[in-house]
Amino acid sequence: MQQRLCDFIVNEVGVGIFSLDREYRILLWNRFMAQHSGISAEQAIGANLFELFPELPQKWLSKKIESVFVLKNFAFTSWEQRPYLFKFPHNRPITGGMDFMQQNTTFMPVRNESGEVDAVTVNLFDVTDNAIAQNLLQEAMGKLEEYSNRDGLTGIYNRRYLDTRFTQELERMSRYQAAFFTVILFDLDRFKQVNDNYGHVAGDEVLRVVASRVLTTLRDTDIFGRYGGEEFMLLLPQTDLAGAEIAAERIRVILCDQPVQFGETKIIISASLGLSECHSGAAEPQKVIEEADMALYFSKQNGRNRVTVYSPEINS
Repeated sequence: MQQRLCDFIVNEVGVGIFSLDREYRILLWNRFMAQHSGISAEQAIGANLFELFPELPQKWLSKKIESVFVLKNFAFTSWEQRPYLFKFPHNRPITGGMDFMQQNTTFMPVRNESGEVDAVTVNLFDVTDNAIAQNLLQEAMGKLEEYSNRDGLTGIYNRRYLDTRFTQELERMSRYQAAFFTVILFDLDRFKQVNDNYGHVAGDEVLRVVASRVLTTLRDTDIFGRYGGEEFMLLLPQTDLAGAEIAAERIRVILCDQPVQFGETKIIISASLGLSECHSGAAEPQKVIEEADMALYFSKQNGRNRVTVYSPEINS
């Protein structure tokens, strides 16, 4: 009676169960394994596991099983470490992004009367639902974090993210003595007049167009965001002042080259830019933003629609 009950539980439980001897011959193959693999217990028992399933990760799996024989202890692996052992299909929606059933796996030693391990039983748990849910949660959290780093109007980075990346660049410079980067600050000339003459909706469209135009000039490593109002910041890692000045001039030209179309109205815009370099030898690297802002102010005071590279002479 007890044996029949054990056999019933092993076959009816919703978990894959199979046992192997030291030569990886299959000693037990329950109904879960038969249904999902398409190989019956009669076909599986006595066969070599790796000959029956050549697609299995033999090197990894044999090492895992051997450790149970030698250490006489349980072992475990989760789907996060190895998504699946067997390429079993699942009946979850394809929108879950899982090609095969996700599996947690336990390896249990089976001891004989003398206490020696003469077999290993492997339990296979279908955790596809949990895996899909966790992946969706991580994806949602990633999107939420991304949204929190973006400016709601223009879609580019916001000031909080720019400040974070600026700090990271400073930390990188402390690790690598040769590291440096350049900051470009710019804002739109007479932007208040745009709002006054055409309305804030037009002003918002101008800011969106400015962001999209600048994005077309950037490298993948550049960090661009809205620093506040009509002011924008661009961090250029591993870029010296000469390279940054070229980039700044390119931005200036692309912004003033074409007016912004707002309905039937063409709004002419321009920008004033200031830039400064931060390098590992700087006494106060955080001052680079203040210096770029001084250079920007110098551009404003000297005709607007121009690029100014910071120099100590600007202070006077």
